[in-house]
Order: sequence, then structure tokens, then C-alpha cells
Amino acid sequence: MSGTSNRRADPGSLTGETVGLLVFVLVSVVGGGGLYVAIRLGHQLDGTADQLPSDPFAVVIGLFAGTVAWPASGTWIIAATGALLVGLTVLFLLAWSKGRQQSSRVDRAAAVMGSGRDIEPLSRRNAAAAAARWSGGKPDPKSTAPVGVPIGRTVRGGQPLFGSWEDMHLDIWGPRTGKTTSRAVPAILEAPGAVLVTSNKRDVVDATRDVRSPLGPVWVFDPQGITGENPDWWWNPLSYVTDEVRAAKLAEHFASGSRESGSRADAYFDNAGQDLLAGLLLAAALDERPITDVYVWLTRPTDEEPIEILAQHDYRLIERQVAGVIGAPEKQRGGVYGTAQQMAACLTNSQVAHWVTPSNGGWDNRRQFNPADFVRGHDGYRGTLYSLSKEGRGTAGPLLTALTVAVVEAAEELAAQSAHGRLAVPMLGVLDEAANVCRWRELPNLYSHYGSRGIVLMTILQSWSQGVDVWGESGMNKLFSAANVFVYGGGVREERFLESLSRIVGDYDRVSTSTSSGRGQRNVSRQLVRHRILEVDELAALPKGRAIVLASGARPTLIRTQPWMTGPHAAAVQASIAAHDPQASRTLGEAQSELDHVATAEATSPTQGVDAL
Repeated sequence: MSGTSNRRADPGSLTGETVGLLVFVLVSVVGGGGLYVAIRLGHQLDGTADQLPSDPFAVVIGLFAGTVAWPASGTWIIAATGALLVGLTVLFLLAWSKGRQQSSRVDRAAAVMGSGRDIEPLSRRNAAAAAARWSGGKPDPKSTAPVGVPIGRTVRGGQPLFGSWEDMHLDIWGPRTGKTTSRAVPAILEAPGAVLVTSNKRDVVDATRDVRSPLGPVWVFDPQGITGENPDWWWNPLSYVTDEVRAAKLAEHFASGSRESGSRADAYFDNAGQDLLAGLLLAAALDERPITDVYVWLTRPTDEEPIEILAQHDYRLIERQVAGVIGAPEKQRGGVYGTAQQMAACLTNSQVAHWVTPSNGGWDNRRQFNPADFVRGHDGYRGTLYSLSKEGRGTAGPLLTALTVAVVEAAEELAAQSAHGRLAVPMLGVLDEAANVCRWRELPNLYSHYGSRGIVLMTILQSWSQGVDVWGESGMNKLFSAANVFVYGGGVREERFLESLSRIVGDYDRVSTSTSSGRGQRNVSRQLVRHRILEVDELAALPKGRAIVLASGARPTLIRTQPWMTGPHAAAVQASIAAHDPQASRTLGEAQSELDHVATAEATSPTQGVDAL
């Protein structure tokens, strides 16, 4: 008769035989040591210590052999010692139990994942060295200046991890898993230069705007009224259009932002409509028109005014392209114009238009946003731009994408003119909800390039399929490969993505024990068996407060996320929320509850870390 145990043991767990041996050794050492201490101390108190052998083993053995007498005071000594050991054991078990409550069901995987030198590219030392190279100085171990983008702490060892100012980030976090509190907000708070943020909610704005305001001007682009921000400034999208290439880029943002997720583009009308929109955008920019005039032209398929403007500025081929659409058969022309109208539909919203057109017939005393001035800063001050939009019908996503691209390209131009071809002070871009509100089609192709320019981008998605909807499978794979730091925060139930991530995290080897018995004999055999470190179901159910980190040149590691409530800016963030969040008491109450939970975890075991919202 034979049997094999198929139960998968935790990485680093001990076999029953090993545990039994350890218990036997512990009992022998503690018991023998306790007896020796009681005998030696008892004889010292009784004044008969000179009768004892000098060898401790001889003392214990002599007690059982009858050659060493038990001292009169030995009984109460061993009783007191036993009571002390029992008390210490109880305290240890209580602490261990509380520590287990604060640990996660996946924490055992940390034992076979990256730590120490395995994740040196993410260490504070490496980030500090990169920051020093950037500034042309030497790392200062006593400096409190930001060394990089904070990521979290390793479950094994509590090592803080940072992305350097040359690393590009890609994050996938499901809904309500803590991406804002644990990734977006901490990154913004530690940024040394200009910051660009996109989102579809106000939480990140409320939490960080007052913390950032002492470092430079704060701009909130809120054309859909998510925060109720007063439009006391405006930006002219046509200021970006300096030639036909940029006109085509701006038209592409309108096309991408207006297309429903997962919908198929028409091979003719979508391309023709985008080309027509590009031509009209160029004409409006050349004639210094407001961008809303482009939509007016789209409602007049026979209006030849754009053709005349393009001809006056010697854009003959673009002129012929627009003229070809106007002169096409009525049904074909109507289809192209109708498609272009759908792409530019956000311009019909008067609330949106107020943010991108001048008031009072062209004269406007409001501040006008200039991307070049924003990235350059003034007298050491660096600004913060928050761009907000909601997905769905009436979205201002195309304009948000256009503004984001205009700022990033202005930073790229400044970097090209700076020493070593990179920004003197890195710029951080947190593209939260990128697949919903900032559909930048060319992003995967540019990702690795921006890292060398000092433009650090963090693209945050809710799932892999979100990215596929915007960039396609090939583009999403390209974005994933170009990111130096990838963080998965749980909450995703896409089997294909999770299976791929499980394979990348890797396997571990453990000894499997088999027993067989027969004819009065019992045989034990051992073999090396390979298992996945984290299975698909474990990744799908990754607990809050845990994340998987993949980085260039480092082994995959399991981290405890670090929400802003545990950082040095917690008080300033709370004050900012209290000043701007209409539900500040509720938000701060949730933060305080989380902070109490973190304090309990740290008090129980300093290496346990925290669980994030």
C-alpha cells in the first residue's frame, strides 16, 4: 500500500519530521537548561555549590543518577522559572496571533519572490544615485529630498521601493483597490518638478492641490464640472496646431476620444472624417479662429471658406483634400462630414467651449494657459495641472488628451534644448483612468523615449482589456514592455492576463515527500516538484494592501502598499481635503480609520507594514 500527499505546502514551510525534531531539541534544551539553572542557583543559595561538578551535563545526569542532591530551594526556583517561561510563551503566542491577523493570505509567497539584492534596481540607494546623476552631484544619505517615485514596501523585510526619475510606470488596479491613495497621491506629493494629472474623479485634486500650491501655480482643467471649478483661465487648443502634422495629431485625439470602447472604425469614413477635421483645424489655426468655428464649418458641407484660408497660406495639398470632400457626391460628402461632426461633438457643449475659447468676442482678461511656460516654470517654481473629464456621451476627453499631449511635447522640446537632452528637473505625469479620459494613441510608441528626457509617466488602468480597447493587443504589449516598473494592485478577473502575470512571477521548487509501506517496512522518498508562486485565482483575489511589482533587472516582488496616510505629508493632505472636498468629514473619517488600522499593524509587528484602501 502506498500514498502521496498532493497538498501544496506554503513556500518555506517545514515538514512534520522537521517540526518534531525542532520541538524535541527545544524541549531538551529548555528542560535541561532549566534543571541546571535550578540546581546551580539552589546550591549557591544553600551554600553547597562547591559540591557540584563543573560540567553542566554531569550536573543534570548526576541528579537522575543520585550523585547530585536536589537543593532545598530548587523547587521554588524551577517553579518561578516555569511560570516565567509560560508567561513569555503566552505573550509570544498572542503577538504571533495578532501578527497573523495583520498578514495576508498571499504573504507566504514573499519568501520565494524578490528581496534584498534581487530588487536592487528599485532600492532607495539606486534611486538616490540616479537622482544624483541627474543633478550632477553625489548621493547624500542624510538628504530628505525626494529620490524617486514611491512604490511601496516589500512584504519580506519591509524594504522601501522607488522608481527612479528615469523609470516609466504602468499600473493595473481594479476598482476600489487603492490606486489613488497608494500610487497617484504619493507620487504627486514627492514630485520635485511640474506635475500633470488626468482623472475622472476629484479625489486626487482635493487631496494634493493645497500641498502642491506652494511649489507653483495650480491649474484645474474641469470642462465637465467634476469639481465645480470656476473657469478663470482658458487654453486654446489651436495654439498647438503649428503645421499640418500637429493638426493631424489633434484630429486623431478627437477621433480616439469620441469612439466608443470596442467599436470598429469604418475603413473609409473614419479616416476621411479625421483627415477632413485635420484640414479644418489647420485652417482655423491659420486664421486665428476659435476652435468652435471648426464645428460651424462641419455643419456647412459646401462652405468653401476653409479652402480659401488654406490656399492663402500655401497649404495646397491640404486645400485640395478638403476641396475633394466638398466636391464629392452628396451622399459621400454627407457621410464624411457627419463622421467628422461626431468626432468634434464635444465642441457643441457651451460649458466645455468656455474653457477653450476666449470670451467677449475675442478679448478675454482671464489667464491663458501656455504649455511651454508651464513646463519651464519660473524662478524655481513648478506648477501642477489637473485635467478632469468623464467618459461617455458629451465627454471632454478629446480636449483633455490634446492638452496632455501639448504639455508633454512642450516638455520634450524643453528637454531637447537642455543639458544632456533632458529636463533639469524631472516632470511627472500621472495618467489616471488613461483608457477612459486620455486616449493617447501614440503613447506606447513614445513611452521608452520619454524616460530618457526626464518625463516620468505613470499610466494607470483598471484592466488589461481597457488598454487593448485603446491601443490594441500589440500596442498594449508594447506599453507593458516599455514600462520599467509595472504594478498590479489586484481586483482584476481577466484569466488570460492573470495567467500571463502568473507565469512572469514564476515558479518555485519544493521537496515533495511520498511514503510507501508493505511487509512491515515503511519507505520514504523525496522529489523536487515545481509550483507556481502565485496561481491565477490568488492573483484575482489579491488582498487590498498588497501588490505585485515587476521591474527591469529585478525579480518580481510582493509589496505592502503605502497610502498617503502613512507618509510625511499626511497632515497637509488632510487639510487640503478638508478645504476642498464637499464630503470632507466622510473622506477624512475613512482615512482616519485606515490610519488606525495601519498603526495597529505596525505596533503588532513593525515588519508587517500596512493594508491600503
